[in-house]
Amino acid sequence: MSFPDIVADIKASAPDLRGRLAANAPLAEATWFRVGGPAQVLFSPADVDDLAYFLSALSPAVPVIGIGLGSNVIVRDGGVEGVVIRLGGRAFNTIEILDGSRVSAGAAAPDAFVARAAAVAGVDGLAFLRGVPGSIGGALRMNAGAHGGETVDVLIEAEGVDRSGKKRVFTNGEMGFSYRRSSAPEDVIFTRALFQGKEGDPEAITAEMERITTAREASQPIREKTGGSTFKNPPGMKAWQLIDKAGCRGLVVGDAQVSPMHCNFLINRGVATAADIETLGEEVRRRVRETSGVTLEWEIKRIGRPAGSTGPLRSALAHSGGGGARPL
Repeated sequence: MSFPDIVADIKASAPDLRGRLAANAPLAEATWFRVGGPAQVLFSPADVDDLAYFLSALSPAVPVIGIGLGSNVIVRDGGVEGVVIRLGGRAFNTIEILDGSRVSAGAAAPDAFVARAAAVAGVDGLAFLRGVPGSIGGALRMNAGAHGGETVDVLIEAEGVDRSGKKRVFTNGEMGFSYRRSSAPEDVIFTRALFQGKEGDPEAITAEMERITTAREASQPIREKTGGSTFKNPPGMKAWQLIDKAGCRGLVVGDAQVSPMHCNFLINRGVATAADIETLGEEVRRRVRETSGVTLEWEIKRIGRPAGSTGPLRSALAHSGGGGARPL
């Protein structure tokens, strides 16, 4: 399945763009599940200024979504209409240790790399990031946490660019953190975060990170094609226990399976489709609701359209009157 190619129109309306644009770009290999269709347009900005310029030139009618390392997302089989933004390179993945046990990290920096850099520098408080799959941008969006720590505990401020191309800075309080979510505007693409740690002993911090790594390897299917924890823990409960009680451990749909090791993880056993994985997740939710009366909430984000979707497949440019050298 292919989307209408709008790359030429975007380039015409943003002639000074320095980042990379690709039409109908495959996304499956960019996600941990290794499933899903293409992005109508995949954009990799050169730096923050390039990202802001791109968004300011793009018509509001063109949908935009950002993805990080692809660890917490299911891209549906029909692909993603509009623009998918994926940050990368030195402009977005650098990690700096600053005075006062502060750490500045680009949104594309893997959480585990930030934890390691902090440990080497003797900055305590960020070791929990070793147990969080994904990148800093995702951690900001969902208040990621593990092993007793959460993003809200250490964030000073987050930088980003909104849909209009305006650069924004959000304090910890303005992020509106709660369990596995942030109430920051959905249209913001986060670009950098500033964290506050505390002085610590590098050897002790490293030992804590090794403990986290050992615990993950012993209890989670981290070497499988998976997206991390699938459902949020309901208040006062553990999602995996509810799933186990519902008899879902090892449950299979197509080539997708509830992990026998940790049943709050769904895995692609090899050739699963996004539809297999999402259908399996919905079946788990149904069985848990029947057995426990609890409706599990997805933690993994699902984006795009199902294969064979009969909805109007449109070029957003056509709807906005764009084309040629006119602004999008």
